[in-house]
Amino acid sequence: MIEKRIRLVFEAMQVHNVACLLMGGQACVLYGAAEFSKDVDFAIMADDGNVERVREAMESLAAEVIAVPPFEPEFLAEGLAVHFRCHAPGVAGLRVDMMTKMRGVDDFQMIWDRRFSVETGEANVVNLLDVRDLVKAKKTQRDKDWPMIQRLMEVQYLANGENPSVDELEFWLNELRTPELLIDIATRFPLETKARASFRPCLKHAVEKYRDQLERGLIDEMLEEKERDRRHWEPLKARLEELRRSSRCSK
Repeated sequence: MIEKRIRLVFEAMQVHNVACLLMGGQACVLYGAAEFSKDVDFAIMADDGNVERVREAMESLAAEVIAVPPFEPEFLAEGLAVHFRCHAPGVAGLRVDMMTKMRGVDDFQMIWDRRFSVETGEANVVNLLDVRDLVKAKKTQRDKDWPMIQRLMEVQYLANGENPSVDELEFWLNELRTPELLIDIATRFPLETKARASFRPCLKHAVEKYRDQLERGLIDEMLEEKERDRRHWEPLKARLEELRRSSRCSK
């Protein structure tokens, strides 16, 4: 079940025909990998028409932009996030975040074409990032995102692990982060795991059932991704500071 105020945001986006994909913690909730998330995060198409529809949806929620940048296509195209705070009855205090470009994730049209849709029972169909794109989007420098990636992958593997397709098997070999499950998949699919180890070195430890080395390899992967994300955001943070200074000077 979706919390009532989250459902009201979905309904506003649907009423105004916004092209958007749920991501972040709320998407993880619907994939069964989280129990709670206090904000709502969307990937949105950043063309002029869709941006105007987003404005109308946010106006219906009495939402205002907080901090910087302003809600304009040019800032979304740069890879910045825009943050709204809702004030309408039923959603007061709820934050809604919007992005168009994310590190390591394909452009909006591609992720829209492979979106995952669910019927929640309380709202119309909700469009989510496909779990593959959600995992990529979660590879950030924030500590809290990594347990969520692990849980997302566990849910996918345990629900579909009996007879995986070629694509599913490749996905699991690339992204599973639970040592026991990596050893399990390496035991069941040794040839595929060995072949993939040239792209993901920690898999060789799964094949050899060296748990300590496997855990160390997973930590190294995480640290490398965190550093990539830090470097990605370095110029974007500088851009945000520039916008903050401009905003202060204009007041």
